[in-house]
Amino acid sequence: MLDIKEIRVKSVLTKSGLPDADWVVNPYVGCAFGCKYCYAAFIGRWKRPKEDWGGFVDVKINAPEILKAELERLGKKLQSKNFGTVFFSSVTDPYQGVEGKYEVTQKCLRVLADFGYEGEVSILTKSPLVCRDIDIFRQLKNASIGLTITSLDDEVSRFLEGNAPSVSLRMGALKKLHLAGIRTYAFVGPLLPYFTARSDKLENLFAELENSGVAGIYIEHINLSSKIRVRLFEYLSKTPDIISYFEKARMDEYRQSLENIIYPLAKKYNLKIITGKVLQHGV
Repeated sequence: MLDIKEIRVKSVLTKSGLPDADWVVNPYVGCAFGCKYCYAAFIGRWKRPKEDWGGFVDVKINAPEILKAELERLGKKLQSKNFGTVFFSSVTDPYQGVEGKYEVTQKCLRVLADFGYEGEVSILTKSPLVCRDIDIFRQLKNASIGLTITSLDDEVSRFLEGNAPSVSLRMGALKKLHLAGIRTYAFVGPLLPYFTARSDKLENLFAELENSGVAGIYIEHINLSSKIRVRLFEYLSKTPDIISYFEKARMDEYRQSLENIIYPLAKKYNLKIITGKVLQHGV
């Protein structure tokens, strides 16, 4: 059962260490989707040490009013309404289930729109609930909405992505946003190891992304740093035949072989890789 707590915070707009975002807004602590490969699971070790990632969410109920004050303060200091890219969210999904009730993400976006924010506002989610806020995205001067798409197979997504909405629903959301005139992108990450053996699956994915109208894609190798690997492999131990695929994903040869498939496919389907290359993490 999901443990939900309402909390009050002193800050919302946080300086980002990400290469393509200047600020991050995380409306929630924790994520009910509980994806097995999620790098953000480390939060649970110090926020909720006795609870599993995916089993708790803290709702920042005062986030909109705090964000409003922070924007006004920065606006006066910088004499500008453009502080760079504001990203929702780095360590939670801004449209997970509790957003339907609490609307913290929606309220924060309204604050940005009412402020007249002129920089880019970027959102990454696994939820079609994002389509609820199309009218707000239209009010923002520079909005970019992304959906994480790791596979076209709903069974694969259910296996690794816990309680996240199905991939078919996410693809539908991308198309709906595009038809509404919203700039969209896809986050293909983490790349799943079976793509090396089934390159046709990756090609089908790229073809569907082109068809969805995305302006570009991010692509990321799976992060198998030690702490993530322990949690993921404990889960995969139920299906030992799969673990060998993930073990190979730590090797440079594997990554290179996968990239040899990716770059020609991206070119074939006119998909711009936003960062210029496949992102990867040290292991």
